[in-house]
Amino acid sequence: MKINYAVLGTNNMDASIKFYDLLFEKTEFNQVLSTDRMAFWQGEDKDSAFAVAIPFNQEPATNGNGTMVGFGVGSVEEVKRLHKKAIELGGVCEGEPNQRGPRFSAYVRDLDKNKICFSE
Repeated sequence: MKINYAVLGTNNMDASIKFYDLLFEKTEFNQVLSTDRMAFWQGEDKDSAFAVAIPFNQEPATNGNGTMVGFGVGSVEEVKRLHKKAIELGGVCEGEPNQRGPRFSAYVRDLDKNKICFSE
């Protein structure tokens, strides 16, 4: 079994799409679908997808305490680049790039305060 997609809530679809389009611009993730409520990015292998969505129940999106989405990005350099890019785009640092256990990783929060991790 493996996870094939993750969805994070947003309260501003346009800002969220812009953030992730720019964050993913030099990665294998490309936006493949966008509606007024949801936007999807998919990996080249089509085995993984990421989405942002306005909650179906029309309640405000909130970030989960202890909830995080992790992206395996393949190298220390890419961890550093994506961490820096996310902060440049308005994200907030939650952990500078560093060796943590067996992996080099970095943590940020997106514009909706959703926590994301980049690891080698």
